[in-house]
Amino acid sequence: MLAFNGSEPVKCGLRSVLLQVRDLGLGYDSDETVLFKYCGGSCPHARSNYDLTLSNLLLSGRLPQPAPGEPWHSVPCCRPTRYEDMAFLDNSHRWHKVEKLSAAACGCAD
Repeated sequence: MLAFNGSEPVKCGLRSVLLQVRDLGLGYDSDETVLFKYCGGSCPHARSNYDLTLSNLLLSGRLPQPAPGEPWHSVPCCRPTRYEDMAFLDNSHRWHKVEKLSAAACGCAD
């Protein structure tokens, strides 16, 4: 899916949002606000020989159709290439460290 800013595609990159820890959905009771970083935006799509062959085999019926919920991925997506740990204090004054919770860098993955 392409993301657009006006008429220009928004390139894959690091985004961030301030959230309360409890809004992360990990079950921690904490009112602390953290900066959650994630990847967003579009990736250029250059059709490789693999993509062309896969499309042709699917269209000709020589490959079985994917099962529901298991679509073929034929476009690159914006994903984290590195992650950061996050530490925070819960409402009972205990420290927690969650590994690889936030994106640190992004890139296009096939």
